[in-house]
Amino acid sequence: MEYALEIDDTPETVPGGTGILLLHPSTGETDRIDTEFLKADTDHFLVISTRTTAREVKQKLEHYDVDEAKADILDTLSIERGYSRRSGENVHYVAAPDDVDGIVEQVAGFLDDHDGKLRVSFDSVTELAYYAGDDAALEAVERIMEELAAHDAIGLFHLSEEVHDGSVVAQFRDRFDGVIDLAEDGTTTVEF
Repeated sequence: MEYALEIDDTPETVPGGTGILLLHPSTGETDRIDTEFLKADTDHFLVISTRTTAREVKQKLEHYDVDEAKADILDTLSIERGYSRRSGENVHYVAAPDDVDGIVEQVAGFLDDHDGKLRVSFDSVTELAYYAGDDAALEAVERIMEELAAHDAIGLFHLSEEVHDGSVVAQFRDRFDGVIDLAEDGTTTVEF
């Protein structure tokens, strides 16, 4: 299955199983690229949110006019912040922000439960590394990439370049089929 991409300078389409790394400065315009990724050529999508709560993800989707009816949200943060967690039909939670197994199980469940063109956005791998460590974050990425390949889905994974050592960034880069490097001024450099 081929997926359209409507992000600056990326290929017009990518095959199912493609994982894309979004490298960005901590203040980069990641929301714009994320929502461009989610809007195009999609039947259903999952946002794994380790940086914001489900409520904030919904506000972002609404602001950028993304069809919320196609959305599932995995909120890993509310429990850490002590917010009430009301699982809804499309909002899911894990036990803790560092619950790698729980995150991967939720991704697998989402992909198993939906048909058609499926996308996963992981915002952000940096936050997962903050809670669980770099090795656990790398393992989570690998396991999710395996799920994407098995279900012919695609994914966009956010990573803040400024927070990690260069060697760690290189380890993440090596795991992806494409890299979108977002500069402070909003311009992108793309490698596929």
